Amino acid sequence: MKLATQADQFLRKAANDDRLLPSHISLFMAMFYYSPDKPGGHFQVSRKKLMRFSRIKSVATYHKCIRELVACGYIDYLPSYDPYRASSVALLTK
Repeated sequence: MKLATQADQFLRKAANDDRLLPSHISLFMAMFYYSPDKPGGHFQVSRKKLMRFSRIKSVATYHKCIRELVACGYIDYLPSYDPYRASSVALLTK
């Protein structure tokens, strides 16, 4: 079972962050859903799965949210630039 404290920490920080929109929150929660059970470290994510789970329809909106989550310090994102390999993400919630 995943640590609910990681999601709880994010939601507490996001509640006071005026830069975040619902699309940012749903994308982070999609990443949390697909993250491994042990917190910390990078894991592989698929843009298609994250967009479907977070209900983001536009690729431009997806990349904007990723870029802003990185800028705000919520995630660390390592793009693969390869259509057959998933990108790597780490959730930063401390």
